[in-house]
This record gives sequence, structure tokens and C-alpha cells, in this order.
Amino acid sequence: MAQPHEALITNDAVVMGMLAVILGVIFKTAHSQHRFWQKFYKYVPALLLCYFLPSLLNTFGIVDGHSSNVYYVASRFLLPACLILLTISIDLRAIINLGPKALIMFLTGTVGIVIGGPLAILVMSAIYPEAVGGHGPDAVWRGMTTIAGSWIGGGANQASMKEMFEVGGDIFSAMVTVDVIVANLWMAVLLLMAGNHKAIDAKTGADTTAIEDLKKRVEAYHAEHARMPTLNDYMTIIAIAFGITGFAHFCGDLLAPYFDQFAWAQEYSLNSKFFWLIVISTTIGISLSFTRVRHIEAFGASKVASSFLYILVASIGLHMNITAILDSPLYFVVGAIWMLTHASLMLIVAKLIKAPLFYMAVGSQANVGGAASAPVVASAFHPSLAPVGVLLAVLGYGVGTYMAYICGLIMQSVAP
Repeated sequence: MAQPHEALITNDAVVMGMLAVILGVIFKTAHSQHRFWQKFYKYVPALLLCYFLPSLLNTFGIVDGHSSNVYYVASRFLLPACLILLTISIDLRAIINLGPKALIMFLTGTVGIVIGGPLAILVMSAIYPEAVGGHGPDAVWRGMTTIAGSWIGGGANQASMKEMFEVGGDIFSAMVTVDVIVANLWMAVLLLMAGNHKAIDAKTGADTTAIEDLKKRVEAYHAEHARMPTLNDYMTIIAIAFGITGFAHFCGDLLAPYFDQFAWAQEYSLNSKFFWLIVISTTIGISLSFTRVRHIEAFGASKVASSFLYILVASIGLHMNITAILDSPLYFVVGAIWMLTHASLMLIVAKLIKAPLFYMAVGSQANVGGAASAPVVASAFHPSLAPVGVLLAVLGYGVGTYMAYICGLIMQSVAP
């Protein structure tokens, strides 16, 4: 569908207000007790709407997502602040206490994504090379880096890869659609399996006693540490998030021009200010997780981060034209091969180490869906286990920036 020469709404303040209302309506209805909404969101994930509804504004020419500055503000200010708050809350000791099988399944999921992308390119190169070709900003491998970012951590890392690899708008629109649809189909499969987890675990011979201990430990932890946040708490969260974001911007302004003089550095995006912004923000966040600063999670740091993340997700949706995928349906085949690689590896390893289905499902979704949907899958097993999904998903944010970047480099090397 052709875009009009000028969008109906060009004022970014109005655009931001529209996105805020859309997100508010989605969350309000997603948590409604009304039978209609409960049935609706049983089949239509809320996260999908956060992408899809803003994309309609762009598709029908109401807003021009490419000329709007809403995404720029979200990606340069809210994204690093979001990553900082999510990585600060990482409790490595608690993750280790989940047992080796939980970590093995999570890392298996990460490896499945890293190798699945290049494998999908190689398979399609042998069958239909044109499907994974292209040059410049709209090269298919560049677009696939945004899927790698999304599937190792979530929307925040997706935006990171988009900027690091300078992904063109057209290929990005197509890949976001592939990402959302394929990922949500896989989540639907996981939720279906969760409903039958007892029978599946019995058939595979998995030891689920650790799961029961895990439920009690998680409930005890949150009962001990959770507290009602005050204005002082929120101001502390804001000071930490945006203070470090400002410092990361300062360092990026110095480092990017320095590395720009080296040809080899340009191949690894070391001359990109955004690259340094994301890497410095993530690294400082992880470093602070070993200090007392990590206790800001007790008064809702990850919830503030998630609010930033959903604004970012909606702003990414503004760049999506839902008709773009009709031009290249083979991208869905690429996405399916990629996800099948990830899923097959997860199922094989889970069978070999006799891991409970819970570890496989949450380990997978912590990679593919991130903090937005991993708790959904975790709570499908038991409501008290939802924080475990957050815990592993936050670890995904920690490793996602690095692993998605590595995956992008590998895809670049194997692309035709």
C-alpha cells in the first residue's frame, strides 16, 4: 500500500500521545476480567498488538514512522535506561540456585538462535539465493540481525541491532513482521505444552522436585524484599538510569570518532556512537548488579524499565508496514527455519539431560520473547514462577547485546 506524500499527523507530541493511549488501552483490556477480553487475549498476545496497532498508523498514512523522531528519542534515551535497569536487577546467585539444567536450557536457547540465523541463510542460499540476498542497508542479513537481537533478549536488543548494523527501513519492516508472527507462534506452542507439562515430564522421566522447591524459594524471596515504592525510590531509579545513560552518551561521543580512523574498526561498528551507548550501558548495569545498587529492584526498577520498553516497542511498530511482507513471503520461510533450529536444539538437549519442560519453555522464551513474555510462559506452569521468567529474561538482556552482535557478524560472513 503506497504511503501518501505527507502523513495526516506530523506533530511528534501528538504521535507520542497516541502511542501512550494505545499502550494504555492494550494493558487495560489485557488485564480485564471481562470474558470477551480474556478470550481475545488467549489467542492474541498483547505484545503483538503493541507492534501491530502502531504499525496501522504507518501503513495507512496517519503517521510517517520514518520521519517521526519518536523512535529516535526512545532508542537513544529510553532504550539504554531500560537496559541499565534490567541488567542491574540480575541476581546471578539466584540464577545459579535454579540449578544447572535451567542455565543449560537458557544457554542452549541462545546458541540455537546464534547458529539458527546463519543456518537459515545457508539453507535458503542453496534453495533460493535471491531470498537472502540484497546489498547495502536493505541486505537481508542486516534485517535478520534485528531478529537475532529480538530473539536473544527482546525488543531492546532488537533496536540495538537495528542501529549497530544500520538496517534499512524496508527490510526492517519485513523482518519485524516475521519476528513478531514467528515468535508468537512458537510462544503459542510453548503455552500449549505448558498445559500438558505433567504428562510430558512423566513421559520424558524429568525430575520435577526442584520445581517445587523453586516455587517456595521464589515466593519467600519476594515476600521478604518487595515493598511499596515511594517518590524517593522512583527518583533514585530515574537518577541511576538516566545518569548512566548520559555517561554512556558522553563516552560514545569520544570513542566513536577515535575508532572512525581505523578501517578494521568500522567493520565491527566500533565507530558507531550507538554501539558504544548500548555496550557501555549494558556493561555498567551488569557491573552494578554485584553491588548494593541492585536492590532498587525491590521497589520496582524492572517495572519502570518495562514501561520504557513498551514505549520503545510501540515506536518500533511505527516503522512497520504490514504490507511489506506480501512482497517477500519467503522471509517467513527463513524465519521458520531459524525458529525450527532453535526449537529442535532445545527439545533435543532437554531430552538428553532430562530437564523439566518448565526449564525448556522458560529458557526458550527468555531468549525469544524476553522480559515481556517469559513471565507469561512461566506463570502458565504456576503463578509464583513468573518472576523466574523475568530473572532468566533479564539474563537474556545481559548477554543479548553481545551474542546477537556475534550472530550478526556470522550472518554477514555467510550471506551470498
